[in-house]
Amino acid sequence: HGSSEGGASGVIALLEVCESDFSKNLAEIISEEETAVSEHEETTKQNSISNISKEGDVKYKTKEAKALDKTASELKADHDGIQEELNAILEYWSRIQAECTVKAETYEEKVAHRTAEIEGLKQALEALEAPALIQRGSARRHTLRIRRA
Repeated sequence: HGSSEGGASGVIALLEVCESDFSKNLAEIISEEETAVSEHEETTKQNSISNISKEGDVKYKTKEAKALDKTASELKADHDGIQEELNAILEYWSRIQAECTVKAETYEEKVAHRTAEIEGLKQALEALEAPALIQRGSARRHTLRIRRA
């Protein structure tokens, strides 16, 4: 019996060591699992908060985008109206500029105007030197003198 008891106690000691190792490993696994569950719950909570925040951002940005689109269309309409006014003003300005700007005559135009003016003056001189106008001119002077007296 002695040797069987020694062998049995060796097996029991071996089983106790195995149980101790299993218990230690089980405690480590349970601890790791609880830590993983805790981390998972924290990550899930953070993801939920992040998701809610992002959904709020999407709503805000969508609202802001609609407001900006509306503002852009209003500004485009204003721009178009102002552009029409500017085009009308520029057209009017160009007409006024054409009317008000003094254009220098070319040499040929100046010569033609001077020649025409000289011809007109020559004709006026000839008309003044004609005998019929001289008599009329003296009669008028005489009547004017009479009226004054």
